[in-house]
Amino acid sequence: MSLGAHLVELRKRLFRSALALILASVAGFALSSWVLDVLRGPITQMAVARGTEATLNYPTIAGSFDLRLQIAVTVGVILSSPVWLYQVWAFIVPALVRREKVYAVSFIGSAIPLFLLGCASGYYVLPHIVEALTGFVAAEDAAIIDAKQYFDFVLKLILAVGIAFVLPVFLVLLNFVGVISAAGIIKGWRVAILLIALFTAIATPAADVFSMFLLAIPMVVLYFAAAGVAWLHDRQVAKKVAALDAELAGG
Repeated sequence: MSLGAHLVELRKRLFRSALALILASVAGFALSSWVLDVLRGPITQMAVARGTEATLNYPTIAGSFDLRLQIAVTVGVILSSPVWLYQVWAFIVPALVRREKVYAVSFIGSAIPLFLLGCASGYYVLPHIVEALTGFVAAEDAAIIDAKQYFDFVLKLILAVGIAFVLPVFLVLLNFVGVISAAGIIKGWRVAILLIALFTAIATPAADVFSMFLLAIPMVVLYFAAAGVAWLHDRQVAKKVAALDAELAGG
């Protein structure tokens, strides 16, 4: 394809992705009230458990509407992800050979479930984090939490953990294309565990060690699972190379 044809194709893919995002964001706005109730859940549970008052606060007159729009766009990105991921895939596919296409499909097929699992894990530890951070509020005081800052905090936590769960898939992909070996992945396990510990310590408050371990353990398991898949792949490649060498030597 010429440069002009590539640009036309890119414009078509971007238009379809944008249209899907807009339609999904409209649906997200309709769901924003339910999403806000779900996100408010940990604060409500904490307040009931401690017998204290804790509420979300909107410091500006348009704060509630702005938060609903932010939730709508976020939900829209998630709901439309199959469409824009496909558009990205459809734009890249012509430039890939058959083997690379198989790797790419496998990557997307495993990355999406792991990303959703990571997001679910982030939301699972959210009540523990809320409880730990609001635990410093005195019994005679009320926790008045800025709604937008709270949503930003929850969103960053969930997305960060979701992306972190996808990183082992990148290791496997790098191994399959020959960039890194299984021995290299296994050799770096100490550094990997240290980085995982640092990440979970940053993602969770220092007072909440329980949530830190809840996030760190599955990430460590996924790292070693990636090392295991890479080891099996390297072993299979080594067998094929040995068989090819034996065939050439015999010939």
